Amino acid sequence: VAAGGAIGAVLRYSVYRMIESDFPWATFIVNITGCVLASFLMFRYGLDMQNTFRTFLFVGIFGAFTTMSTFSIDTVNLIADGSATAALFNIVLNSVVCVAGALLGRWLALL
Repeated sequence: VAAGGAIGAVLRYSVYRMIESDFPWATFIVNITGCVLASFLMFRYGLDMQNTFRTFLFVGIFGAFTTMSTFSIDTVNLIADGSATAALFNIVLNSVVCVAGALLGRWLALL
């Protein structure tokens, strides 16, 4: 996990270094790239991977590259399992509550 995390962190940092903008395009690019790649690899090869490699790849590399990929795959799994309400709840919870948590953290830091 740590080795994969190091790789994912370096990849993420590289994208941020290549794309400097007033808008967070680097974050968007990291998130969409991570979501597409992680989803493709998980659903194409995930069941055939050894557990150690799967953990290295998804928890380590993609976990450090973007947590958006994990959130997205979890949501897709909920939809695929027929749990549309839980999927919607997951989207709202992660999008709204986590942003609210970041606002809270900022507010606390500025006290």
